[in-house]
Amino acid sequence: MKSHKPDKGLIIVIFCLLVLGLIILFSASSITSLESQGSAYAYFFHQLLYGGGVGLIAFLFFQRVNYKFWKKIAIILFFASLVLLVLVFVPGLGYSHAGAQRWLAIGFLSFQPSEFLKLAFVIYLAAFFSKKEPQFNTLIPFLAIMGIIGGLMALQSDAGTLALVAILGFIIYFLSKAKFYQLATVIFCYGAAFFALVKFVPHRMARFATFFNPSIDPQGISYQINQALLAIGSGGIFGRGLGHSQQTYGYLPEPMGDSIFAIWAEELGFVGGLALIILFFILAFKGLKIAKQAPDNFGKLLAVGITCWLVFQALINITAITGLIPLTGIPLPFVSYGGSALIFAMAGAGILVNISKHTA
Repeated sequence: MKSHKPDKGLIIVIFCLLVLGLIILFSASSITSLESQGSAYAYFFHQLLYGGGVGLIAFLFFQRVNYKFWKKIAIILFFASLVLLVLVFVPGLGYSHAGAQRWLAIGFLSFQPSEFLKLAFVIYLAAFFSKKEPQFNTLIPFLAIMGIIGGLMALQSDAGTLALVAILGFIIYFLSKAKFYQLATVIFCYGAAFFALVKFVPHRMARFATFFNPSIDPQGISYQINQALLAIGSGGIFGRGLGHSQQTYGYLPEPMGDSIFAIWAEELGFVGGLALIILFFILAFKGLKIAKQAPDNFGKLLAVGITCWLVFQALINITAITGLIPLTGIPLPFVSYGGSALIFAMAGAGILVNISKHTA
């Protein structure tokens, strides 16, 4: 099938998210940036240059490369992502922040390997399930893959990414026409792993206690969610106005990271929050439409995987900071501060745009 023009609507949505993300990031980061870096613009310019700039280059590159190419090197990408996840535990290369060992520093470069994992994982599973033999039992290989990733994520104390990867894996496995007993086994294993991760890790138990009763320890484990809800509630219908957040003055933890949606809602109100959510819904609609019209099974699974990655990550972030699920340390795609997260999100979006060029 000959290629044609890409889905312009999808491109518009992606760049709307990117631009709006940079705007709200500047507002959410200015106070913290001024206090820690001596300039209100430091974090904004870092995100603009190293996240937005490199991310734009990644988007332009990935949207030009035929998506079928990634199937050929899927195993290499996935293996490389696992190696990088292991390297974060190597002294001198990996470093921790807020008790989590998730970052890797090589020379002047610093990034989070789990962001690369999301893209590599989706590509690998799409390639694996699109070329399997009909009679090949995929259950053991799938559980082995998830077990390796789960172990590394647990050691990094990255439950948010683990939950997202588990959801993506299940969706792609389901679409690969897995049998009922296979899906039931996966659900059982997920449940057992979830119980163990929560039961035997005190801070995760504390997050669940906070979820069920936000009034517990308001100056301790419940502090972030209470301040986030206060920010969202004080925004009202139209918000305080861009740049007029009160919570950025040292009240709300991670105002430019995991909590950025609360700042968005405080400054732009219900209308602004709803507008952002609608953009992600449009992204979901466009992505799933591209998957439905993809010319082969690999393209379909890959489009679904990338779409669900971006949309479900946004869903997890927003529902967590609004108190609908327990808090998780996972960024809001295209919006939260973090160069590696933005770069790989733009790369994934680029692949999705390329698949749209080959739809029926």
